[in-house]
Order: sequence, then C-alpha cells, then structure tokens
Amino acid sequence: MSSNEAYRSRNMETSGSSGASTSGNAGAGGIGHDDSYNPAASGSSNSSRNNKQTNILNENTYLKPASKQAYFSDEKVLIPDDEHTNVRFSFRKLWAFTGPGFLMSIAYLDPGNIESDLQSGAAAKYKILWVLLWATVLGLLMQRLAARLGVVTGLHLAEMCYRQYKRLPRWILWIMIEIAIIGSDMQEVIGTAIAIYLLSNKVVPLWGGVLITIIDTFTFLFLDKYGLRKLEFLFAFLITVMAVTFGYEYIVSAPNQAEVMEGMFVPWCSGCNSDVLLQAVGIVGAVIMPHNLYLHSALVKSRDIDRRQPQKVSEANFYFFIEASVALFVSFIINLFVVGVFAHGMYGKTNNDVLEVCVNRSMYDDAKTSFVDSDGGNALIDADLYKGGLFLGCTFGAAAMYIWGVGILAAGQSSTMTGTYAGQFSMEGFLNLQWPRWRRVLVTRLIAIVPTFCLALFTKMEDLTNMNDILNAVMSLQLPFAAIPTIAFTSCTAIMGEFVNGLGNKIVSILLTVVVIAVNLYFVVVQVEQFSITGGLLALVCIFAILYLLFNLYLVIHMAACMGNQRLMNSRWVQRWVLPSQNSFSIKNANSTYASELTLSDNGISIYSIKSQPKTN
Repeated sequence: MSSNEAYRSRNMETSGSSGASTSGNAGAGGIGHDDSYNPAASGSSNSSRNNKQTNILNENTYLKPASKQAYFSDEKVLIPDDEHTNVRFSFRKLWAFTGPGFLMSIAYLDPGNIESDLQSGAAAKYKILWVLLWATVLGLLMQRLAARLGVVTGLHLAEMCYRQYKRLPRWILWIMIEIAIIGSDMQEVIGTAIAIYLLSNKVVPLWGGVLITIIDTFTFLFLDKYGLRKLEFLFAFLITVMAVTFGYEYIVSAPNQAEVMEGMFVPWCSGCNSDVLLQAVGIVGAVIMPHNLYLHSALVKSRDIDRRQPQKVSEANFYFFIEASVALFVSFIINLFVVGVFAHGMYGKTNNDVLEVCVNRSMYDDAKTSFVDSDGGNALIDADLYKGGLFLGCTFGAAAMYIWGVGILAAGQSSTMTGTYAGQFSMEGFLNLQWPRWRRVLVTRLIAIVPTFCLALFTKMEDLTNMNDILNAVMSLQLPFAAIPTIAFTSCTAIMGEFVNGLGNKIVSILLTVVVIAVNLYFVVVQVEQFSITGGLLALVCIFAILYLLFNLYLVIHMAACMGNQRLMNSRWVQRWVLPSQNSFSIKNANSTYASELTLSDNGISIYSIKSQPKTN
C-alpha cells in the first residue's frame, strides 16, 4: 500500500470534531457560536476562551475531540496531489476515494433486497425492472447529498442532527433511525441464518445461524485494527462473491435478454394487478434505506480532505459521486441478476410445477414441505430466500443451490457489518456517546439480535421469511427521518457555504423525496390493512399516524427555516420550539473558512498545527 493511498495518522482532529468546522465556517459544527474553538491553539487569550467555553457546555457543544470513532478513528486515507500534472481526472485520486461508496452500496444488496428481487421476478417477470433501475437512481441522488454533507462540514448526519435539533426531536429521530437499523438488521441476520441452514444441509438450525452471525460479525468488525484499506478490501471481496455467485445463476438460467432490456427501459406494466403494484412499491421501500444516508455521510470522513481549500472540497465531492455511481451500478447489476433468474424460472409456476422438477433430486423431501398451499399445490409460488435455493437446486442441480447459499451468506454478512457501523455512528452522533468500541458494537448488535434470535427459535421457516414485507414497511416509515434532515442541512447556506444546494437541486430532491415517501406510505397502509386491525389497536394506530404526521410537519418547518424562509425564522414560536437554542441561520456564517485549524498529534502532544484565516469574498 503506497503512502499516497493510505497513511496512518494517529488522533487526527480538526477543530474539535474530526474535521468539524467551527462557527463562522461553511461547516456549521458551531452554528450559533460567535467564537472559534481551537483546541490546539496556544496563548493566554485562546486558553481563557477555551476555559470559558468549557463552562458553558450545552447540547450544541462540539463532540469531544479525543473520542474514538468507528471505522476511521486511527487512520485516514491521504489523497495524492496531482496538481503539478495539470490532469483534470486522476485515477490515482479516484482509487484513493474508492471505498465508502462500495460500503454504502452493500445496503442495496442485503438479503431483504435479494428477497424482494426474487419475489418481483416471480410475480411480474421482467415488467418492473425499470422500477428497480429508477429506485437505484433515486437512491444515488440522496446518497450524493449525504456524502456532500460529510465532505463539506466534516460532520456526519447524526452529528449534524445533534447540533441542529432540540433535545426531544433529536431523541425521537434517534429512536426512529434505530428502529430502521433494527428492521434492516433483522432481515440481514435472518438471511445469513437461512444461508447457513442451506449450506449446512439443515445441520445448523436457524437459531444457531443467528448465533454464528453474532460471533463472526464481531470478528470481521475488529479487522479494521489491521488497516482501513484491508477492511474495505474485505467488503469489496464480499461484493465480488455476490457478483460471481448470482452472475453464475444468471448465466445458467439464461433469461431472454430482449425481455430483460424491455423491462429495464420501458416504464410500463401491462396487465399488472394490485399484487404486482404492491411488489413494485416494495422494491422502492427495500432499496432506499434511511439509515444508509447516515452511514454514507460518516464513511466519507475516512478520507483526509483539506476543508480549508474549496477546490479540495469540490474535488472530493466529484470523486465521491463517481465512486458512488460505480458502486450503485454494480449493485444494480447484481440485483438484476437475481430478478432475471427467478423471472425466467419461477414466473407463472405453481408449487406442483416445482415439485415435478424436484422428483429425482436430493432436496425433494424439503421441497415437499416447502412448496405447499391450501389449493392442492395449484397456487402460484410464494417465493422467499429458502424456496429460491430449493428451486435452483431442483432445476439446475445441488451446486446451484449451494452457490445461491454462498451468495446470500456474503450478502447477509457484509450488510450486518455495515448495519452495525450505521448503528455506531447513530449512537455516537445523536447521543454524543463516548463508549469504547466493544461496548458500542455489543449494544448495537444486541438491539437487533435478541428479537431475531427469539423469532428464529420459536417460529417456523415460513413465518421467518414472510417477515420481509413487514420489515420493509417498518423501514419505509422511517425514510422521512433521514431524507428531510439531509435535504435541510445540504440546503442551508450557513452549513454548506458555497456548496449549498442550488434551486434546481432543492426542487428535484424535495419532489423525489415526496414521491418516494408517498409510495412507501402507500405500501405501509396496504400492509396494515392486511392485518384487519379493529377496536383499540386501530385507535392506537390512528394516534400513531397523527403523531407521525405532526413530527414530519415539524421537520418540514425546520427544513424551510434552514433554507432561509424569513417568515419562519422570525417567528417566535419557531425560534423557541424548532430552531437550535443559539440559532444563527444567516449567510454571514458561510463567508469564512472550511476548517479553522488542523492539528496532527502524537500521543496527545501537538506536533504540527495549521491555522487558517477567514476567507473573504
């Protein structure tokens, strides 16, 4: 590994919070504060000022600079300097920026997404591939905003929420995002357990697979002690495993390529019923995950970007966008493989059709207990991950079933690790929590593992795999709590400076978010209706719905104020209940530097310090 690719610099801190910009900077780590906070500064005036600020700590105060953050706490990747070559595009720089986008893209490949893919293929053949394509594009646009927030400010989304929301809404946001992480983690752990169940030929029960997932996730997460790039390579290897295994299934099944192309680029679904429409909506809910915005905004902090120079910030935004585009393109191709395989093999098939193919196969006994229905086997297949593996084994041989299991294992294992990182970033940011890494990992994992283990121990395989739609609905409800803050902060001049969203970006991002949220809410309503809720439980659901809408309205008001709506900013009610207690949403905060000070330290002793002067227009 060259020194230009990765450089281990211990305890790199920028103005109090991992590169966080101070008050008066484009990064609004200190919005509302009139004085800069320079921890490594010397002199009596700076010392007295620091002591003074220490005495007035509040909910807007910076995170502790000595805190050890997940994933990039001990090492940052240096960006090679190619300015002397006058090259507009550098593959060396792209390579240095490559990593965070691919870790982010794993959320698009988790077992929940894979199951939605195979279900959409079995239900609609290739007709709603275009929904998968455009859901991925919408996801890219939102991920771009999240990455820009982290690059420009040096703060990830949860850290920014800690500074920009009152205590109660901040806690509500954290709870909602934790629920989304739990829902996603349950899908990932269930998928991993099913993969282990398939690969072990049912020797390892589902609950045993859940326990194995806990142990190996801890093992993999601590690999980052051996270097940031090595950890990123591990994730790249798992993505490659998914591409190879699902690509093999695609080649073996050989779907009609003309139909695949038509389904991908023709936005129409002729003859589709309500079930297919619901499946299309489920794809959107499965692909665009709320906690992934928090994750991506934090991962980009692993690159050493000089935020004092707007050119460097703009360059980082450019390369991160290219990397995220490539990563999500790869994830789309892998999802396409899964849809194509089961669209070609399962579409229009009944349970009896599969059993006929399985007659002379070793997995016939398992198929008899799985491919059953109340209509004597004449109902269409209700696909899930386990049935998908059995179907491939019956159709193409046992090798295809085991290869499918390896792909699902890679998807589940990689997504559980990134999900754990998302949980750590969420706790660190929202709660300003300074825990040792082992404790953060343990708490984050247990929150999701305990309910998943209970389900695996006390329910059947059919009940476990059919939870996918319910969990997608739960995560769909949480999407506004990531999308609205992301748009709000990236549209605030006081936070983003010259990198604030333009009018076109604001309109497009808001419209797309409204569409996605509306689609997801429709999916949630349909799921709730299927439970035929009545009486007191229905009343509770209605109360929750009202509170849910009111909190979304609260976030929208905050977003409008961030965007500079003077009427809201001057409202006493908004100032008291919505805006930060030391609010200063004004353009003047954007007219200075991106980082007040960069300090390199060794064993707590400052060895090099750069102080920048305010930028003038």
